[in-house]
Amino acid sequence: MKVVIIDDDKNAGLALADLLETRYDMEVLGHALCALDGLALLNKHQPDVLFLDVQLPDVNGLDFIDKLSEFTHGRCQVVMYTAYDEFVVTAFRKQAFDVLLKPIDTKELDTVVKRLEKEHERIVERGDREMPATLNGKLLFYTNSVDFKVVDKDDVCLFQYDHDMRCWEVVVAETKKAIKLKRKVKSTDLLALDNHFLQVNQKYIVNVNYLIDVVDNVCHFYPPFDEIDYVKVGRLFRKRLIDRFLSI
Repeated sequence: MKVVIIDDDKNAGLALADLLETRYDMEVLGHALCALDGLALLNKHQPDVLFLDVQLPDVNGLDFIDKLSEFTHGRCQVVMYTAYDEFVVTAFRKQAFDVLLKPIDTKELDTVVKRLEKEHERIVERGDREMPATLNGKLLFYTNSVDFKVVDKDDVCLFQYDHDMRCWEVVVAETKKAIKLKRKVKSTDLLALDNHFLQVNQKYIVNVNYLIDVVDNVCHFYPPFDEIDYVKVGRLFRKRLIDRFLSI
């Protein structure tokens, strides 16, 4: 499993990383000392597990959990670890996967890791079953409980989130209005459709095959989507977008 650690205590974070890699053969992809740097790591690596300290210099770790889903694909489990047991109940209420108390007891960590491994296997198995299917490049989008729209995958320029309607929309060639999707559709579902779909903002997922350039953080697209001028690249999403291409 891939792991990111966010802990302002550098020594504690390094000790945990060493323990995870040597005792459990986990892959620690990075250690951040604050929440902002932590978000960048999450956005870049999309880990399976986040070990998160409660008391960070720039934001409370418990509040940080609320933002986690905006920067991951929904499969990252959070293990809170803290020296103060008063935060345990709140951590579970925030839907943390588990909690560890500092200093870390290896027996307790053994228990947590076993739970993580079991949950990871379950998520992988479920993901394989629920991966959206395509037929000859066609995608079927349900617009409500009965109606649906079939579009060619290559005709999709972007997905955009409508905060008022609380649902995602898809912008397709030869269609005047964006097609509203069912409310239960999540960004993770859309990103799983094809590796050409990449999230550039909390609100937008674009088809990189249509992307021409980014000027002043605004995306510009090939026709027939050349009039779209409102898709901005978020600061924390920019590096992942750049990494998709060979930079010269």
